[in-house]
Amino acid sequence: MKAVVIHKAMDLRVEDREVGTVGPHQVSIAIKRGGICGSDLHYYRHGGFGAIRLQEPMVLGHEVAGEIMALGTGVNGLAVGQRVAVSPSRPCGVCQYCQLGQQNHCLDMRFYGSAMRMPHVQGAFQQLIVADASQCHGIVDGVSLEEATFAEPFAVTLHAVVRAGSLAGKRLLVTGCGPIGALAIAALRAHGAREIVATDVSDFTLGLARKMGVDHTINVATNAESLAQFKLNKGYFDVMVEASGNEAALRAGLECLRPRGILLQLGLGGDISIPQNMIVSKEIEIRGSFRFHGEFALAVNLINRKRVDLKPLLTEVLDIKDAVKAFDLALDRSKAMKVQIAF
Repeated sequence: MKAVVIHKAMDLRVEDREVGTVGPHQVSIAIKRGGICGSDLHYYRHGGFGAIRLQEPMVLGHEVAGEIMALGTGVNGLAVGQRVAVSPSRPCGVCQYCQLGQQNHCLDMRFYGSAMRMPHVQGAFQQLIVADASQCHGIVDGVSLEEATFAEPFAVTLHAVVRAGSLAGKRLLVTGCGPIGALAIAALRAHGAREIVATDVSDFTLGLARKMGVDHTINVATNAESLAQFKLNKGYFDVMVEASGNEAALRAGLECLRPRGILLQLGLGGDISIPQNMIVSKEIEIRGSFRFHGEFALAVNLINRKRVDLKPLLTEVLDIKDAVKAFDLALDRSKAMKVQIAF
C-alpha cells in the first residue's frame, strides 16, 4: 500500500508500506480522506517542532476517516463496510493520568504521526491501517468523509471549551483564525457564547471565520486601531482564545481582556514574553489546552447531527500522488485553510 512519509525537512515521499495484521479487538480500515494538520506542516517544513525532531522516517497524519474492511475477533458494534472517523489518541489506560480521566496527559501515549518517542509512532496517512475498535466512531448517512475528517481538529477545540468553563452569555475574543481558530469559533458558538470577535492578519481566513459564526472580525495588520474600543474600562472580553501562538496577538488581546478574565492558550508558538504586571493587576487566569480524548466522540456526534457546518473550511482535496503539492498548498495561509488528501 501507499503511505505519505516524511524523511527530513522538505523531504516528503509517497512510499510503499506493508499492510498490518488485524488482531483481537482491532479493525482494518481503508483510509479515504486525511486532513493536513499544523503539526504535519511543522514536520514537513522544519523536521519537527520545539525539541521534538525526526530521528527516522515517519508516516504523517492523524486527521482521518475511512471504511472498515475487516474485523478482528471480539469486535462488537462495528461492521465491514461501515464508514468511520478514527481517533488518533491511544492512551495506555493504566497510568496515573489515565486513571484520573486525563488521558490526554497519558505517560505512555501513542498518538498517530508523532516523533515524541522512539521508535516514532507511525501516522495514518496510509491506504490501509489497523486500529483498535475503540478508536472508531461511526459516520451516519448524509455526512461526507470530508466532513468526518474534521472530527480530530474539532475535538481539539471542544477540549478547549471544557478548559474555558461555561461560556453561556460570555463575550469572547479569538486571536488567530487558522484551522484551529476557525474551528474554535464553531465550538464556542455551539456552547452558548454571547459574542465572538476574531482577529487575524489575513482577510482570507477572516472571511472563513465569518462563515463559522463570528460576530465581528478585525484584520490587525491593516486595522489594528479597531481593537481600541475593546480596551476601554480595563477590557471587554470574558475569555480570550489565543490560537495564533504569536506574542503580539497575545499582548494585544490581554489589553482587551476584562479583570478576572480567562486567557486560554490554544495556539503553539515559541517562548514568548508575557506582561506579568497586567496578569497580576487584572487578576487574569491563564489556562492551557492540549489535545483531547473523550471529546472526539462528541465531535463526531455534533458532525453527525449537523449541529455544526464545517464544510466551508475545506479548501481542496488532492490525490495521494500529489501529496507534496497538497502540503505546499496547506503551507500557504493566503490561499488554504484545510487541505485533505484522498487515499
